[in-house]
Amino acid sequence: MVTFTQRVAIAPIGGGRLKELEALVDAGATYTWIPPSVLEELGITSEEQLTFVPADGREASYPIAQVRVRLDGRERFTICVFGEEGTEPLLGAVTLEEFG
Repeated sequence: MVTFTQRVAIAPIGGGRLKELEALVDAGATYTWIPPSVLEELGITSEEQLTFVPADGREASYPIAQVRVRLDGRERFTICVFGEEGTEPLLGAVTLEEFG
């Protein structure tokens, strides 16, 4: 599988500043995944928890929220997982599909 990074910007859906970052494009990941410190810095708070089963087979519950994503000058709202601290931001399949 070929992997690459994409420059994106994340912001709260109700407005507020955009934060630019490099995200790994991962069509194998369902949702976009951003470290919680980045989301909290922008004032984005969790709306609920979802349980995921990653490739290693363990169940893990993570907070999620709707966020605003800017990619190549276009913006969409998408589900974002509050990933584990210290992990790389990922653009998941749902977000990629929303951008067509």
